[in-house]
Amino acid sequence: MVGAATALASYAGAARAANREDIAIAEVAPGEDVFAYIARVKGGFDQGIYQQVIGAANDFKEGDRAIGAAAPDETTRKHARALLANTKIADLYQHPLFEDDLQRLIWQTTDQVQYARVKDWTMGQLKEFLLSRSEDDIKGVMNGLTSDTIGCVPKLMSNEELITLGQKIFNVLPGTRIGSKGYMGARIQPNSPTDHPDDVIWQVFDAFSYATGDIVIGTNPVDSTVASVVEVERALKDVVDTFKLGDVIPWCVLAHIDVQAEVNEGYPGTVATMFQSLAGTDACNKIFDITNDKILKYASAKKGQRYGLYFETGQGSEFTNGVANGVDMMVLESRKYGFSRAVGLELAKVQPRGAWLHVNDVAGFIGPEVFKSREQLVRCCLEDIAMGKLHGLTIGLDICTTLHMTVSLDDLDWCQDQIMPANPVYLIALPTKNDPMLSYLTTSFQDHVRLRDKFGFKVDDAMWQFYKRIGIVDENDKYTVNYGDPLWVYYQYRLAKGDKRPKDAVYAEGRVKMSEVEGRGVDLATGHGENIWDLNPDLAVKVKGLYDDAKKSLWAELTSDFIAAVPNVIPVRSLSRDRDDYIAHPTSGEMLSPEGIIEIQRLRESWGENLPKGQIVISDGLNAKAVMDDGHLAPYLAEMRRLLADADIPMSDTNILVTGGRVRAGYRIGELLFENADPNTLRGILHIIGERPGTMHHAYSVYITVASGKRWSEKNIDHDITKLVSNVADTALPPKDAARETLTIIREVVGKNANGSRRFGN
Repeated sequence: MVGAATALASYAGAARAANREDIAIAEVAPGEDVFAYIARVKGGFDQGIYQQVIGAANDFKEGDRAIGAAAPDETTRKHARALLANTKIADLYQHPLFEDDLQRLIWQTTDQVQYARVKDWTMGQLKEFLLSRSEDDIKGVMNGLTSDTIGCVPKLMSNEELITLGQKIFNVLPGTRIGSKGYMGARIQPNSPTDHPDDVIWQVFDAFSYATGDIVIGTNPVDSTVASVVEVERALKDVVDTFKLGDVIPWCVLAHIDVQAEVNEGYPGTVATMFQSLAGTDACNKIFDITNDKILKYASAKKGQRYGLYFETGQGSEFTNGVANGVDMMVLESRKYGFSRAVGLELAKVQPRGAWLHVNDVAGFIGPEVFKSREQLVRCCLEDIAMGKLHGLTIGLDICTTLHMTVSLDDLDWCQDQIMPANPVYLIALPTKNDPMLSYLTTSFQDHVRLRDKFGFKVDDAMWQFYKRIGIVDENDKYTVNYGDPLWVYYQYRLAKGDKRPKDAVYAEGRVKMSEVEGRGVDLATGHGENIWDLNPDLAVKVKGLYDDAKKSLWAELTSDFIAAVPNVIPVRSLSRDRDDYIAHPTSGEMLSPEGIIEIQRLRESWGENLPKGQIVISDGLNAKAVMDDGHLAPYLAEMRRLLADADIPMSDTNILVTGGRVRAGYRIGELLFENADPNTLRGILHIIGERPGTMHHAYSVYITVASGKRWSEKNIDHDITKLVSNVADTALPPKDAARETLTIIREVVGKNANGSRRFGN
């Protein structure tokens, strides 16, 4: 029990470090700024209070409350904004909210001539300047603003003022109209639960049939191994090359940037734009397995190429990974844009036609621990558009929600209408609002048609000419009878390849392929409903059914019969009291209960000196049905244990089953089990966990974490060394195939000495 208490205390201590008490600001003296206030109440400067005062100026979001950086009431928020408005830009420059290598990079890439023009302004004066002056005037100073300063600007603005600012600043991708005033484009997101190339390319045909897509065709892979990524890259390249769009739209497989680099080295010409997720602190970027230097070197490696880099960001990633360092979500998001701006400067040195770099702000993807309501989603998007544009970025949005948030399908339409006046550069585009692989809600092809009609937005000119060329749009810019018909686009694709077969034969072949794609759980939109931007009625009913099933799956719990049926099972619980607690407080699912710790310690003690090489952990995650459905867990376990035995990898013969478990619960179990292992030997955890609900598949993922005994004993295991097999289900990636893929990844990881980064530094 003493061991359990010690382990639990360490978890609780980490939680307390991230959960400061809210600050209350009862009064503000006339003309008082942030630093004068801190000196008055603390007798001198205090970094923690500084972070809290700046955070308290934000509109409320759950993520800021989680780290003690949210105002507890409107009075505090009003006073924090007054203090911030009186604060000079130079003082913010000299007092970073958190200093690390990323902050130093931001300082190095802030234009000092422009900074000199504004350093003596107060934040209130900066706000008025931004709202009252022209785009040229703003661009004459905005590169002199650090990311901390830019991250503080939206705190002082209403939604209407943020929209006004968004309508002023336009950062255009070179050689295009993407990012211009009055243009709103799309990243086609043709995700497949099995990475099947046909699923991917038919969604591209589908997008083209709605005249949607112009900035990038970007697929999120299930399998991030080089072989799988190559296959999808080639499929996308084939579509682009066949339609002669190589100089118009790039493609991308959103694997880790190191994997993309390996693909490009082994298969030259298959990679166009390179992708990476960014965070706002060094520590969080380490979890993403990147550094400033690594990304800057990738930018330099784009010398002479047409396309550059594509980043994704989103408020909340730092605090959900436990590395916010006390800084509020909005400033940390701004720091990601500062990172992007620095990379853009590096690209500009090596790209002869101008730096091709854009950022997609994935607002709402994490879940209700970041924010919960549709109003907060709108606020977040407006903040991020303003901050991105002030950094000089071409910035788009993923106006999205997870199925465990309260934002509904209809709410997303409302959110789009509130946000679009700020003119984001682009939105994500799917056949329906429901992503068939990532299990979240975002923007459909038809939403793009509706928004273009309502707000008068245009598609990039070069792509619009392509849509005319293939007969989706006529010479009067009106949709033709081929609108919403991916079969017609497939026919044009076959013609472009020199196919001489009659149209009827190509259509017959296309119908078979469409049926196969839809049979794998990937919906293809065809035609429309009452309005040209409505889903056809049958598909609309199906999407609503998936949404309803997701809500039921989210609240499903592991049954006693299922637990008893798991072979050699050791059931434990996390600290989550129930599903409500699990969903609202994710960290509770990352930590084991005291009783659970005792059970894990008993298992370790039962091994004596004969420690196995690995342990299998099973968690309910966000969808208990994913592991309880027939044909899901049992085939994977049986095949996985057979393969490991054949490979002479001795595993624990028990299965640890966690109720209310999240991914990090597996890391904590590994740290308890392997803390006394030989420091020079490798040990691993295979963590099977139910994925987000929202598709027909009820899929689970397998998180593969292999580390040295020394690393387990240090108790700092996190996502940066973990690999993933996702979308495992009898209707998606078959469990036995997933087991074989798991073993392949284990061998790759062990072959690379488990924890090393493959490219451009550690």
